[in-house]
Amino acid sequence: QVQVVESGGGLVQPGGSLRLSCVASGSIFSINVMAWYRQSPGKQREFVASITPSNNTNYANSVKGRFTIFNDNAKNTVYLQMNSLKPEDTAVYYCNGVIRILPSRVLYNNWGQGTQVTVSS
Repeated sequence: QVQVVESGGGLVQPGGSLRLSCVASGSIFSINVMAWYRQSPGKQREFVASITPSNNTNYANSVKGRFTIFNDNAKNTVYLQMNSLKPEDTAVYYCNGVIRILPSRVLYNNWGQGTQVTVSS
């Protein structure tokens, strides 16, 4: 069994910064990719950024140049540094991990419960 748990959300003013963390724990054989998604009220969940253990990254166009994803492989942890935040970044942010579990080494898609980010003055 694998768990993915986010932390670090909160209220921040426009132009401010926030860092989210996501820890994967449990019976992990290997991690294929970790990613952040977000969902605003009335909208579908959308991709934000992803990173592989070898540090290949991808970003949504809406966050390029403002958000940075990075990881600590030894701790099975991924971070999302969010700078120059805008009101339209307000959403619940979800961590996703595509992880091979022990002992089967089957690949599973694991979601966290989400953390609220609110950008408002």
